[in-house]
Amino acid sequence: MLAVSDLKIHYRTLAGSVKALDGVSFAVGDGEIMGLAGESGCGKSTLGKALIRLEERMMFVGGQVALDGERLPIADDRAMNPYRFRKVSIVPQYAMSALNPTRRIGRMIDELLAARGLKGSTLRPELERRLAILGLTPDVLGMYPIELSGGMKQRVVMVLSTLLDPSLLIADEVTSALDVASQKKVAGALVEFRDRGYVKSMIVVTHDLAILAQIADSILIMYAGKLAEKAPTRTIVEAPAHPYTRLLLGSLPEVGIRFEEKRLPGIKGRPPSLLSPPVGCRFRDRCPLAFGKCVEEPPFIEIAAGHQVACWKADAHAQG
Repeated sequence: MLAVSDLKIHYRTLAGSVKALDGVSFAVGDGEIMGLAGESGCGKSTLGKALIRLEERMMFVGGQVALDGERLPIADDRAMNPYRFRKVSIVPQYAMSALNPTRRIGRMIDELLAARGLKGSTLRPELERRLAILGLTPDVLGMYPIELSGGMKQRVVMVLSTLLDPSLLIADEVTSALDVASQKKVAGALVEFRDRGYVKSMIVVTHDLAILAQIADSILIMYAGKLAEKAPTRTIVEAPAHPYTRLLLGSLPEVGIRFEEKRLPGIKGRPPSLLSPPVGCRFRDRCPLAFGKCVEEPPFIEIAAGHQVACWKADAHAQG
């Protein structure tokens, strides 16, 4: 189980500190696939990366992260080394570009395993078995990345990231650069790897709520470095309580509906600057339901079993 408590991550810039994550608390249970969604710049990719490795510009400000009851030393890059890929692993946002173009796939995997003190030959049978599960033959191990399609490269990185059976897998925008057929294969592979026990739990970071509706057990919605709503997937899709979640869902196109027949409403305005975020609810300037109390920050509270929301009118939404 993953437990994140009051996590704060800032980015260092010449203009000041960008408060990318500002007091984030949530949990992901064993066996759970949690989708993480929101507009660009909301902090979702920062959250995923912060759980395994801080980039040079990222600054740990506060909070705790515990995995299977053990606190992760995420503020210390060197101390995190023993946990990476064994306890927590990631399929990065640009996974297809993460493969070394000058190395054959098999050699690259052997070198990465050797860096972890493991022999590639020992894990070769399991490697080939997992490639087969994703529809890839052992032949890909003798190929260079340029010889593989985008979907094939994505699946190779997925196998590599889960080869040591991590407790938590972070999948960051793994379907964003793929065609629809490849998206379906990759999304199905995530579920299959969870079902086979290759990973215990998973966070899937994406803009694509349609993908999450198919594979996620729960969905966490972020806005401007804060949590807006977390609930079982069906609840998010059918009965969202936060106005931002409702507007996000309303912005999705419908199959067979032409633009001339029904225009997509979108969300007016733009997210606030996180260099100096506003007090109170950060969505209030764009929210159609904003009222006086929204100048105070709403707590992220449970309004029903497994359903948490940060909105002063959340109870009214849940009842209505």
